[in-house]
Amino acid sequence: MNNNDMMEREEIFSKVLRAGRRTYFFDVRATKADDYYLTITESKKFTNEDGSFHYKKHKIYIYKEDFSEFRSILAEMTDYIIEQKGDEVISERHQKDFKKEYNNDYESAKSETEDTLKTTESFTDVNFDDI
Repeated sequence: MNNNDMMEREEIFSKVLRAGRRTYFFDVRATKADDYYLTITESKKFTNEDGSFHYKKHKIYIYKEDFSEFRSILAEMTDYIIEQKGDEVISERHQKDFKKEYNNDYESAKSETEDTLKTTESFTDVNFDDI
């Protein structure tokens, strides 16, 4: 398989969620039999002492036969957390550089002093029907 085949395989459908130092990539990929599956990659940015930076990535694969149960358990877990603790982050040390990146100018122009704790609600609104 050459690189062009690999690139076409990986660019079927993708969405990106940027959340502070973390970025989540949702990618639809194809098997050799040309069936589709989902990968979710968390990429976290780390700054080195010299000011340069590197990324650590973690990836999970979700196959069609697991979609229904995965979606059900994810919804159950996120609903449980919100019911038990609400949707605001409770932390002694909240990530100071947390800032959701918006795709429209109006949202990105909002004051940076706005309460960033409320931006975590995007994590609870994952809808796999849209993927």
